[in-house]
Amino acid sequence: MKDIVELYRKTISECPADIKKELKKAHSKEKARAKEVLGLMLQNLSLAKNKPKCQDTGTPIFFVKGNNHEKIKRDILEASRIATDQHILRPNSVDPLTEKNIGTVPLIYFKESDDFEIKLMMKGGGSENVSRFYSLPDKELKAERGLEGVKKCVVDAVFKAQGKGCPPYIIGVGVSGSIDEAMRVAKIQLLKKLGKESGFEKEILNEINKLGIGPMGVGGKTTALGVRVGFAPRHPASYFVGVSFGCWTLGRGKL
Repeated sequence: MKDIVELYRKTISECPADIKKELKKAHSKEKARAKEVLGLMLQNLSLAKNKPKCQDTGTPIFFVKGNNHEKIKRDILEASRIATDQHILRPNSVDPLTEKNIGTVPLIYFKESDDFEIKLMMKGGGSENVSRFYSLPDKELKAERGLEGVKKCVVDAVFKAQGKGCPPYIIGVGVSGSIDEAMRVAKIQLLKKLGKESGFEKEILNEINKLGIGPMGVGGKTTALGVRVGFAPRHPASYFVGVSFGCWTLGRGKL
């Protein structure tokens, strides 16, 4: 349990090395306001050691491998309570009916395995709000089923998001035959490191950065730092594309 509390602390305060590397690379290439904004982001990361990188510590999303689900779940819930009480996490869970803040309630995805692994992603509200899903074919986008259609969906999602989700974004894309699975696969992509993108992923990233939205929407060459795409089996009649956004302070860690 203490390990999970410490995982929370690290994930909300430390920037993953691959994301920081891409931020520095973007800062060296940008000009004017975009360069200034990226510089402030890097300064923020230096100041945030042992403190939250952002006032919104996000919704905790756990991806767990193991074979004692109930015990692991109890440990995660208790660690979430402790981390909230210690002000490591902001109380970020609201009952939709009563509107009362009920603390921090994580999302937990389990996979049965003899191996043990816990991966954590902290998903901010702004980036979650601009996430989208599409059903192909899409007449409005003139997007057919296939990779070209997927690319059109992702670029459209970013265009509609503009700067509202705190770019430069890390973007996860999931393709599946059910909406919930497409979004789950999209979220899993955000756990992958940047810098190892496929040709197709780089192609989407180039199209996104041509939009000129830039860091925090001030304009520039860097609207996204990376794109990762995952696929899951689909029903012959269904083709869903989930687009999950991570903001520039996306936190991820593992035990």
